[in-house]
Amino acid sequence: MGYLLAVLLALIVLLIITAWLLTFHPQTPVQEQAVVCTQDAPLLHPGQPLKVLSWNLQFMAGKEYVFFYDQLDGNGPDTRPSPAHITSTFAAAARLINAQDPDILLLQELDEGARRTDYQDQSARLLALLDKPYPCRAETYYWKSAFVPHPKIMGAVGLKLVTFSKYHIDHARRHALPQAPDNPLYMLFNLKRALLECRLPLTTGGALTLLNTHLEAFGQGTDIMERQVQLTTAFLDRLQAQHLPWLIGGDFNLLPPGVDRNELHPDGAGLYHDPSEIHPFFDKFHSVIPLDTLTGPQRHRYFTHHPNNPQVTAPERTIDYIFYDGLSLQQATVLQQEGTGISDHFPIVAQFKLPE
Repeated sequence: MGYLLAVLLALIVLLIITAWLLTFHPQTPVQEQAVVCTQDAPLLHPGQPLKVLSWNLQFMAGKEYVFFYDQLDGNGPDTRPSPAHITSTFAAAARLINAQDPDILLLQELDEGARRTDYQDQSARLLALLDKPYPCRAETYYWKSAFVPHPKIMGAVGLKLVTFSKYHIDHARRHALPQAPDNPLYMLFNLKRALLECRLPLTTGGALTLLNTHLEAFGQGTDIMERQVQLTTAFLDRLQAQHLPWLIGGDFNLLPPGVDRNELHPDGAGLYHDPSEIHPFFDKFHSVIPLDTLTGPQRHRYFTHHPNNPQVTAPERTIDYIFYDGLSLQQATVLQQEGTGISDHFPIVAQFKLPE
């Protein structure tokens, strides 16, 4: 009996060590990230215009699939997009970006080294399709494992936040966000969400801070959304206290305050809490699409998400945002028509003017 117990204990220890070695573990809450930047990348200068596009690209899968996680019971039939659909989605996404010609791209859900997308580096593939050069970029993983033993995955994963810039980035940092609670073994293999901070220096000194993020997607029944919002807003409070211009864009996975989640398909309504945990952003900071617009009679024009669930036949919610401080907003919109069929999210575009 004692021998069997020792063997069982050894197997458990071996399982934990194996899981640890397979998965991604940021060593500290804040980590420096590599910046790829050419020597001739220009600096931002005060008073200039700056166009920003933020977009969750859903690992270039397009809109032909219902993935297992797209249904509340986890039984969506699809596990990966075809190589042909990935190629056509890259082409469509590049056409939209080229037509908009933004100065800054804040992108979520790009794969690198993932089995489902043939182990490609999707940020490099997209960059090669863009007409205008983006001499600087930074990126960080928020899901990475050499193998995930999930029956619908059974292979490597690699999911990134990626920021492209036409202007010089002098440093980038990864800020770890709280992780959704679960059993310790599952948490090893689960997503480890983050903020990707990029600092863009100005010709006259000072800098613009860009933040790119993708908050928790399945936080129902926990306080994870509140904790991720608290950490993010505390970081922005520090920038604001220093009178530094900043903007943050991404997939927040939260409804605007005041929106009735019961207006959504039942599978979607169950993903959110009342009241929405995002309210500190609207209380403290500026949204490029004002809250009264996001909750008003024309709010459907600013929906940013069309779920892959086939029972949802049109965009039905706003969960992607750009917030900012210290900049002058010129205009902003959600590219619903232009983005149809490319991703389950639509891009947000905002035109700013830097402070003089």
